[in-house]
Amino acid sequence: MDRHDLYELCVTDAARTARFLHAVHGRGPTSLREDYAGSGALARAWAADYGPAIAVDNDAEPLRRCLDVPRLAAVVADVRRCRRRADIIAATNFPLGYSHTRRDLLAYLRHARGCLNPRGVFVADMYGGSDAFTPCTTIRRFRGPKRERIEYTWEQRTASSLTGRVFNAIHFKVSGFGRATTLRDAFTYDWRLWGVPELVDAYREAGFRRIEVHDRLGGAIDHTGALHARPLTVDEPLDDPFVAYIVGRH
Repeated sequence: MDRHDLYELCVTDAARTARFLHAVHGRGPTSLREDYAGSGALARAWAADYGPAIAVDNDAEPLRRCLDVPRLAAVVADVRRCRRRADIIAATNFPLGYSHTRRDLLAYLRHARGCLNPRGVFVADMYGGSDAFTPCTTIRRFRGPKRERIEYTWEQRTASSLTGRVFNAIHFKVSGFGRATTLRDAFTYDWRLWGVPELVDAYREAGFRRIEVHDRLGGAIDHTGALHARPLTVDEPLDDPFVAYIVGRH
């Protein structure tokens, strides 16, 4: 397994996220565009279960996993230059943090809104909480497809509540069959952590007609197996810590 395989195993739940996005749209969407796609795990999951998908990233290497996947187009481009349209545009795993200024954030949000089909939705996530600007390390353990032991480490190396900037890193250690491999700094991130009210205001200024905040990848499942997603009301608190999904409707 390489670093992208390990990321998909330890960090993402692409099938669950795709199901959530389908429920959030709520009108039988067919197409999805995954911005900052990396290896395109979400786009691949969408293409397998729902319809055509587009994976957009400026790094061609991880996008190779999207080649020859039915109903999936891989686009090597800056997401702010890509004009491919879709019913849903998703920017998950916190890539809004790459926009370090409000000007850059608004430019991306306006561009994404302009690429939505009529009645489309844009969804991005952000983490936060009372310890969001505290340097910390979290370790989780997994089993690989061949029963390898995998140690996943999330490190928030530096953080400043004055600037909103954090520097984070992901490390992996894979052991089994008499040997061990360590991938230190397999992924690193220089992000600005935007607060939920800041993001809601930015979505509004970018022209989204309705904005919702979700704190779960879906809620109840009905007797048909369909997922139902319910946004938070203004008097409901977020978890601490939280991952919030900000939904903007075209």
